[in-house]
Amino acid sequence: MGKKGNLSNFEHGMVVGARRAGLSISQSAQLLGFSCTTISRVYKEWCAKGKTSSMRQSCGRKCLVDARGQRRMGRLIQADRRATLTEITTRYNRGMQQTICEVTTRTTLRRMGYNSRRPHRVPLISTTNRKKRLQFARAHQNWTVEDWKNVAWSDESRFLLRHSNGRVRIWRKQNENMDPSCLVTTVQAGGGGVMLWGMFSWHTLGPLVPIGHRLNATAYLSIVSDHVHPFMTTMYPSSDGYFQQDNAPCHKARIISNWFLEHDNEFTVLKWPPQSPDLNPIENLWDVVERELRALDVHPTNLHQLQDAILSKWANISKECFQHLVESMPCRIKAVLKAKGGQTPY
Repeated sequence: MGKKGNLSNFEHGMVVGARRAGLSISQSAQLLGFSCTTISRVYKEWCAKGKTSSMRQSCGRKCLVDARGQRRMGRLIQADRRATLTEITTRYNRGMQQTICEVTTRTTLRRMGYNSRRPHRVPLISTTNRKKRLQFARAHQNWTVEDWKNVAWSDESRFLLRHSNGRVRIWRKQNENMDPSCLVTTVQAGGGGVMLWGMFSWHTLGPLVPIGHRLNATAYLSIVSDHVHPFMTTMYPSSDGYFQQDNAPCHKARIISNWFLEHDNEFTVLKWPPQSPDLNPIENLWDVVERELRALDVHPTNLHQLQDAILSKWANISKECFQHLVESMPCRIKAVLKAKGGQTPY
């Protein structure tokens, strides 16, 4: 039996050419390897409508939501991103002569490129802080990668001994809900954790300092004098370095501000906008360490092992990794400008 269904434009032309050359339907079918029905249909459509392609344009059931309906549905999505499928369908059907069901709504949304996803978590940014972020971005929009190489980045981060991953899924039968292999155990406060302070620049990774208790101004002063000062004077002997820190209360304490004033001839403290973890590339290094910890074949069972594992993973971060993060700073600044001080994907 010969080939049936849609033909390519080239095959369509071969059929029309054979019939115009005087070959019968059966001769054309035998020559080209198509069915007689296909040969007859293609030639009739060419004679009647001048079709140059055999691709059928009206196959299947007519779509209930036309282009205008899709625009209407798009406006509903833009007005309420958290609306359920039922709510979207109900709102769409209001005032419509031809209503649709939830299945049609889901199909239409997927055709439009919409899919249900977990929202990306970002910090809440107040109006005042949006303005400060925008001011910072405007002040540094002309900084090149070479300028950002003179910045040393710092931050604190806490790592939990046991981290519950809410996205874990398992395969089980209906009566296996309490089977030990189908359970995920949780521990209050994550079973404890360790906090560390770290810093780095484009040139090298800096120290990673364990913090045995809550970081206060006195403890932070020891970190600044014992670790920040030697790092800055070594990396930037020409006093052209910038030290970055966020606006945590212990960073803004009077004894810390006075210490920085005493050493302002050696390096400059970068004036940092509040609520801006997306602008600090060290946040991405914390994520690298976190992923490496979760990928361990044997996970730490106590805080001492956890701390040793973190220090090891930090020391093994590749130079290409942290240099690439610093080189992304011009793009981060552009993203803040584009968002007018709002959240960015970084």
